[in-house]
Amino acid sequence: MPVIQGLGWTFDTVALQYEKLRPGYADALYRQIFAYCPVSAQSKALEVGVGGGQATEPVLKTGCWVIAVEPGENFCALCRKKFREYSGFSVLNGKFEDVALERDAYDLVYSASAFHWVPEEVGYKKVFECLKKGGAFARFANHPYKDKSRPGMHEALQEVYAVYMPGTLASDEYTDEKARKRAEIAMKYGFVDVQHHLFHRTRDFTAAEYIQLLGTYSDHIAIEKETRGRFFAEIEQAINRMGGVITIFDTMDLQLARKPE
Repeated sequence: MPVIQGLGWTFDTVALQYEKLRPGYADALYRQIFAYCPVSAQSKALEVGVGGGQATEPVLKTGCWVIAVEPGENFCALCRKKFREYSGFSVLNGKFEDVALERDAYDLVYSASAFHWVPEEVGYKKVFECLKKGGAFARFANHPYKDKSRPGMHEALQEVYAVYMPGTLASDEYTDEKARKRAEIAMKYGFVDVQHHLFHRTRDFTAAEYIQLLGTYSDHIAIEKETRGRFFAEIEQAINRMGGVITIFDTMDLQLARKPE
């Protein structure tokens, strides 16, 4: 789904639904991060945009201290409760670009499906300032793609989207080239040892479950309530006509970069 700037506020209105339905990330992705930047109980990490905490616990399980920055008050409350057993976890309520953070303090800064909400020039410069020398920045996200296993499913959904959200249903799968270009952004801001990696998986949803998932996307949340109800009902009907199950093909991209020693 495309990102619409200015709609970041929408996620906090569906915090519980978001936490339940948005996926985490592949174990192999975290292994890649920790191979690039080993962390332990002596390490400090900063998470930009914690959301529902989908990417938080794998870092906490290393024993690493994690300070999260999150603009949504409901997400902050949710994650404080969710990770209350980890004494090394804390969360600051505010936008990353606005919150005062210690410079040269973090071994790892990471952001999962959130860094695109931060203005590029501000975000990369601030990450660079926050990292210790030799520290790492891990930026990663999930890119859902159409059901390739059921002929006609994508076309059926396109017909509905053409009425309610024309031109917004993604038709291109996320590629290695896109990941490479995203990784190279860090080089403009002084980072070195830049890498990118891709990981894949599938997720199955019933028609009703898929509608709940759509209700966590910013551009869908922003649709007027009554119109959104009709839109979602037609999506659900289309999936049910095609057998009642839809499979999403996910590509997770990971960009790694290091602050010079």
